[in-house]
Amino acid sequence: MHRVGITGTGASFEQDGDDTILRAALRAGHGIAYECNAGGCGSCRIKVVDGEVDDLWPDAPGRSDRDRRTGRLLACQTRARSDLTIEVRTSDEYTAGPSPIRQTAEVVEVEAVTHDMRRIALRTAGRAVFLPGQYVSVWVPGVEAPRNYSMSNLANADGLWEIIVRRVPGGAATSVLFDSIGIGDRIEIDGPYGLATLRTDADRDIVCVAGGSGLAPMLSIARGAAAAGMLGRHRLHFFYGARTPLDVCGERELDGLGVEFHPVVSTPASEHGHAWHGATGFVHEVACSTLPDRLGSLEWYCAGPPPMTQALQTELILQHDVPVSQIHFDRFF
Repeated sequence: MHRVGITGTGASFEQDGDDTILRAALRAGHGIAYECNAGGCGSCRIKVVDGEVDDLWPDAPGRSDRDRRTGRLLACQTRARSDLTIEVRTSDEYTAGPSPIRQTAEVVEVEAVTHDMRRIALRTAGRAVFLPGQYVSVWVPGVEAPRNYSMSNLANADGLWEIIVRRVPGGAATSVLFDSIGIGDRIEIDGPYGLATLRTDADRDIVCVAGGSGLAPMLSIARGAAAAGMLGRHRLHFFYGARTPLDVCGERELDGLGVEFHPVVSTPASEHGHAWHGATGFVHEVACSTLPDRLGSLEWYCAGPPPMTQALQTELILQHDVPVSQIHFDRFF
């Protein structure tokens, strides 16, 4: 156990041997900026003023050449080896949700969503406490670094955490989750994390844009909006982008919520011969063209492949002047 102090604040927290500096800080209520919690986004930069650390991923893509020249590290990829003093800005917005907890979960259900995506239901001994749109880190057996997966369900007293996993060809973690993990197996999860949560105080119609396993947090957002009574006074448009007709999903899970579902296929001529008569193209472009006269009056949530979420943000902000405060996403890599 090592104590980490933050310069200029008088604040400090303890980090045990398994945590990173970021996770330990968030558990203790100190809001270090973050998004992906996996070394990709670069949001959690810190500078070590005094003490020794282990850099868990020196080549992390979120760490720039300038960071390396100036000695900046990523808190999500740094672990204390002694008592430390660090320099970092903190903000309460990063600790506004439930505090993350690392705990053991049992696999209680596995269900196919598409040919290459599956829903895995995990049960913990205590309540499942999280906000719609958040994610957990999952320690997959035999894989050194945790993987982040968003919940598709809502917080509940039964301890159920439902994640949606998409198989990555050759991926170490998804190979285990598809080929080895079964009902009754136990794995470690840590969370919740994430800032792209449902804004229940926003008095606007809602748009959810999802691709791939980004379906999960957008389902949670839609379900959360329905549970909060928001869909009685606001419309919710749900756009799901798929490569082929065989990859389209989400309509069954949204059934009964009063959501307007818009599936979009980028390659309508599937190699399996499935005919497609719906919208085609890139999902972010279809979303913007479907609602062209009111983009700035909507609350936008998006999750999926980084190129998709980046393209949507660029179009909304630069081409349609949508305020940044109305666009919600967590960068995943």
